[in-house]
Amino acid sequence: MGKSCKPKSVLMVCVDNVSRSPIAEAVFHDTVCKLGLQNEWRVDSAAIEGWNLGAKPDSRALRVLKYHNIEYLGCARRLVVDDFDKFDYIFGMDQSNMASLKLLMPHYSNATLLLLSDFLFGFKPNNRAIEDPYYDIGEAPFEKIFEQCSYACSNFLKQARRNEIAIERQ
Repeated sequence: MGKSCKPKSVLMVCVDNVSRSPIAEAVFHDTVCKLGLQNEWRVDSAAIEGWNLGAKPDSRALRVLKYHNIEYLGCARRLVVDDFDKFDYIFGMDQSNMASLKLLMPHYSNATLLLLSDFLFGFKPNNRAIEDPYYDIGEAPFEKIFEQCSYACSNFLKQARRNEIAIERQ
């Protein structure tokens, strides 16, 4: 990236910003840092709904991140209209999130909406959905999300760095 270019930006979005999107944010940030690209990319996460504003992520999500030596200090926040101007790429975690993002996105926005699971190359179709684990018992569903996010974020970053992201305008 040239010295005068501004960093690319990614926003991870799920329903309540306490499970999937914080994991995706933390994984993307960790991936970028391990590659030494922290000056080229910035990442955040947000909620479609405002049920848990200001809350820390689900304790199971935090334990999974800690197990993988990733620290996460963020708190839940709600998606705002300005996010569609601030971020280059906005990821929904599932089709419901994508439908909401498409409804909320202003017509003048240049943000690219993407489904994170579209970057799960090599996963069997029944393992591609990044499902909400909030009501599940135990940490296993959160570990699965961590694994999915690790692959998807890495694959997205590889494609984005090669300018191979297919942009579908609404």
